Amino acid sequence: MKKYTSILSVILFFFIHSNSWAQPAESFVKVNVAPEKTDWVYKPNEKVKFAVSITKNDIELPNVAVRYEVGPEMMPPVKTENVVLKNGTTVIDGGTLKEAGFLRCRVVASYEGKEYSGLATAAFSPDAIQSTTNEPEDFWTFWQKAKAEASKIPLDARVRLLPERCTEKVNVYEVNIQNYKPGTRLFGIVCVPKAPGKYPALLHVPGAGVRGYYGDVNTAEKGVITLQIGIHGVPVTLDASVYNNLSAGALDGYPNYNLDDKDRYYYKRVYLGCVRAVDFIFNLPEFDGNNIVVMGGSQGGALSIVTAALDNRIKGLVAFYPALCDLTGYLHGRAGGWPHLFSASNLSFNNTSQKIETSKYYDIVNFARHLNVPGFYSWGYNDVTCPPTSMYAAYNVITAPKTLFLAEETGHWTYPEQWEKAYDFALKLLKK
Repeated sequence: MKKYTSILSVILFFFIHSNSWAQPAESFVKVNVAPEKTDWVYKPNEKVKFAVSITKNDIELPNVAVRYEVGPEMMPPVKTENVVLKNGTTVIDGGTLKEAGFLRCRVVASYEGKEYSGLATAAFSPDAIQSTTNEPEDFWTFWQKAKAEASKIPLDARVRLLPERCTEKVNVYEVNIQNYKPGTRLFGIVCVPKAPGKYPALLHVPGAGVRGYYGDVNTAEKGVITLQIGIHGVPVTLDASVYNNLSAGALDGYPNYNLDDKDRYYYKRVYLGCVRAVDFIFNLPEFDGNNIVVMGGSQGGALSIVTAALDNRIKGLVAFYPALCDLTGYLHGRAGGWPHLFSASNLSFNNTSQKIETSKYYDIVNFARHLNVPGFYSWGYNDVTCPPTSMYAAYNVITAPKTLFLAEETGHWTYPEQWEKAYDFALKLLKK
């Protein structure tokens, strides 16, 4: 019963505090699309057929007009057609891919003046997908130097108790520490068990965007120190309107900031900030001094990999659909990772040799090569934010122990079962 309650607590925490990870709302009319193979996996040159049904109240709708398109994920379609589904079902000949990758079928149905859509993505030898980026010769030297320079900056930790968030078992604090240069701050919420003792720690690294944070109180009540950080150098307990204004103003498009300079690119402060967060945890008197896991999804999935690669104090990681993987994929005619720096819509201002070179120092593929600790990874094939091609490009270079839990039909969201397995994995590493 105790384990069941713990799992429910962490699932509830993520569903409340990260909307992009929650399962999407049900649609009145459902467009169901799936490859005919149960595992959705094919070999190059093997033909794919997509089964389609349009339903309302789980009953097929007759005489529905649909249009569909098929092509490599995130690329222009190679086949489009308009058809009427007389019995509410059809089978689409999706063709094939000649090499490892993903082929996507998107179907849009028109019903009573409104459009409903669905998609499915067939995998072609995903374990054979190779990255398009390469690791610069000075990649590791660059980051070791950056870490060394940041370590000389005093943490100057400032902690403020948040009584309204505390519980009988946990104290909750807003914390801010000095990041990679004097005057640059990193803000977060740390939750510490009240009972005397030494505890393991879980570091939550954030998905993309600008928002406040509440703190993972539920996990802390199970005897784990939790630290949930923001990345933008602003307090994480402000009114939501502040974050909305920043998102629409000063921080709009932050993943592109200073991309032409590897020493000034926006994510340098972010990646180093994750290491500084680990420094803070190791300075907590309640920390057991050894057991720490990092966890996140999307941008946070990327940061989990980065943190574990850069900091050998991390004992393991959990990464859901990691972003920032194989960013140069678009320059090679296939999908690249979020934030899609070199996609067609961004190519006009990012397609320079300097920006391409800078991206290599921040590409998750190159951090994944340096992982030495066990990791739990999970994603789906239908993700249009972090394309599976990009994620496999990173996953396939990992030589450390790794576990991949696939939920093929998911997009940029998770099922409770994914979190159950992830939490079990983290608890074992934390010896809880």
